[in-house]
Amino acid sequence: MEAGPDDLGDIDRTVRDPGDVDLGDVDLTDLDRFARGFPHDVFTVLRRAAPVFFHEPTEHTPDGEGFWVLTRYADITTAASDATTFSSQSGGPRSAGAGAGGGTLIEDLPLDFAAGVLLNMMDDPRHQRIRQVVTPMVAPRALAALEPDLRARTEVILERAVEKGECDFVVDVAAELPLQAAAELLGVPQDDRHQLFAWANANLDYSDRDLGQHSERTIEASAKLNDYGVALVEQKRVCPAGDMMSAVVNGRIAGVDGGPETLSDLELLMFFNLLIAAASETTRNALAIGLLTLVEHPDQWQALGQDRTLLPSAAEEILRWSSVTPYNRRTATRDVELGGQGISAGDKVTLWWASANRDDRVFERPFAFDIRRSPNPHVTFGHGGHFCLGANLARIEIRLVLEALLDRVSAVELTGPVEWTRSNKHTGVRHLPVRFFA
Repeated sequence: MEAGPDDLGDIDRTVRDPGDVDLGDVDLTDLDRFARGFPHDVFTVLRRAAPVFFHEPTEHTPDGEGFWVLTRYADITTAASDATTFSSQSGGPRSAGAGAGGGTLIEDLPLDFAAGVLLNMMDDPRHQRIRQVVTPMVAPRALAALEPDLRARTEVILERAVEKGECDFVVDVAAELPLQAAAELLGVPQDDRHQLFAWANANLDYSDRDLGQHSERTIEASAKLNDYGVALVEQKRVCPAGDMMSAVVNGRIAGVDGGPETLSDLELLMFFNLLIAAASETTRNALAIGLLTLVEHPDQWQALGQDRTLLPSAAEEILRWSSVTPYNRRTATRDVELGGQGISAGDKVTLWWASANRDDRVFERPFAFDIRRSPNPHVTFGHGGHFCLGANLARIEIRLVLEALLDRVSAVELTGPVEWTRSNKHTGVRHLPVRFFA
């Protein structure tokens, strides 16, 4: 059944009824539309009325170019499963000439500098060859060995936060565990994690700019993060250890001629930047939105406290509900029809995962937060060959934080306004002031 007013009210008290949304008024590049969380009302209308929708350029749209918007689960998973037709890198006329570009953002990124070099903006076979080097570090056996350390870190983080009685959950908890885990995996000193977080956060922040723009702050942060990454790569070449950066720096993949080769310096630097950004945004935002949602649904918090076997399904529902990476872009490599619409080679095509996660054709009562939801085939981690490498680590971190909270507090309440990020690429929370009750 379609989402009704009661269901929509579960998302955000400020959300509008979908009947108030005019398709001619849709602008997914106006970041102010995302300043209070993901605009589910807009996407509810798109799923009903225009599931494969061509978004005309507006004054906010980078490159001055329109793009396709996929909003239904079936269309999104179809496109994500066909990397030959829907490239993460580039395609069609967009991939030729001096101004060639592509990537997974709405705005074009330079081909062979970002697109085609960043792992998440790279096509097979090179994409899969690099993943094979990294995958053992996040495989179930490796994560099982890491979990006791993560549990100990979680205990310390939560103990300090709860002792204070009140805290900013984003700063004191949600950001802290993923950062510590990322530092451990990447092989960087724990003392450096907050500086790395600050630089990465500046690059991902749109509080002082719009899509396709840079500010002095982002330029400076990017330069400093790159300098750190270059030095780290050289260090791992000279003194490799058992961490992910050492594995990538010193790993060998099959080259174009079939012989073994190392990753380029630019690929290594981009890999470092990608991992720091992922650690700074995704799990942090899922944890923050997850706690906020449990505070707003005390019955679900109580049910979780009474039955810890619900922790795995609760984590999955938090992931579905938060949908912290709202979209990824692809580029059509050939003329193709999808959802009755003709898409031309070179067209930008955006896959809105957050919309798929509210599709009532797949999820019963999609706007109800239900920690018992089963099945829960959400696409928060993507779908197909680019499925998130850190998915299982994120699940562990969410479960560990929930366990540590349930061990220490009976209830949590908000003590101030929630500050959301202003971004259509990362749905997240900047500040979440809370009080704990024993």
